[in-house]
Amino acid sequence: MVFRKGLIMSGLSGARLGLLFSIALAAPLAAQDISFDGVYRQGPAAACANIGQDGGSIEIKNNEFFGVESMCRMTRPVNVVDMDATLFDMKCQGEGTEWEARAMFMKAANGGLIMVWNGFAFQYDRCAASDLATVDSETAGEAKATESDASSESE
Repeated sequence: MVFRKGLIMSGLSGARLGLLFSIALAAPLAAQDISFDGVYRQGPAAACANIGQDGGSIEIKNNEFFGVESMCRMTRPVNVVDMDATLFDMKCQGEGTEWEARAMFMKAANGGLIMVWNGFAFQYDRCAASDLATVDSETAGEAKATESDASSESE
């Protein structure tokens, strides 16, 4: 073992030591994870409960994107330096076809989502929990009314 200026050198060349040092510094940067999970409305009048429908909303859950009549698996995430954004490989299927693309997802300043596909950019507002809860209770009420109507007709 050779001691030089407080550094222990034991068979490691300067290049190898430099590589180990750079890997140690880069590791925390690569480990960042930004979650985009949530339900986002396609426009101001969009119904949050209508996920995957025109005029409704989109949903991201567990690295799966549910768009209008389509679903994509979000794979191979790459963080964008100094931005709340991630670039994904998208493996998609919908309306009888399959395709692959790249897309960047970014947290919008208002808490929503900015999504960029090659040549196109979209901004979505996040659906509030109250919007989703209200719609869920309305749907449950409609289901009960339908069950009630069905039982009265059978009597």
